[in-house]
Amino acid sequence: MKKRNDYYVVKKKAVPEVLLKVVEAKHLLDSEKVMTVQEATERAGISRSSFYKYKDDIFPFHDHSRGRTFTVMIQLDDEPGLLSGLLNCVAQYQANILTIHQAIPVNGVASVTLSIENLNTTGDVSELIDALEKTQGVHYLKILSRE
Repeated sequence: MKKRNDYYVVKKKAVPEVLLKVVEAKHLLDSEKVMTVQEATERAGISRSSFYKYKDDIFPFHDHSRGRTFTVMIQLDDEPGLLSGLLNCVAQYQANILTIHQAIPVNGVASVTLSIENLNTTGDVSELIDALEKTQGVHYLKILSRE
């Protein structure tokens, strides 16, 4: 049986601190604020061995996502204009909406699935998802996939 990599999308609050510090060290190296792994790991407060152990296994959601599609499921109040507000939010981040599916509302709550293409002009995808989640009338947002 062929071994495959498993990927998960988790919120920052669920990620162990050591992994967040690896991301911080990688950011320091990428931004050229430091020149060596030793400096980056010291500033981030982790060991070099932890850095090397996890450096290829964690990255922010928006990294490596240009030209990719991600799909989110959103539960929101069934009120006129709320879907339009979500679509406006996606447009403000200059992303491309590929598909929209809205289920029949139940008990005043509608489920909407959006497939969104991340373009070269798209802003920070993490910020886009955060903005969608904070849109008035949104109860819940879940990232279903990223291709």
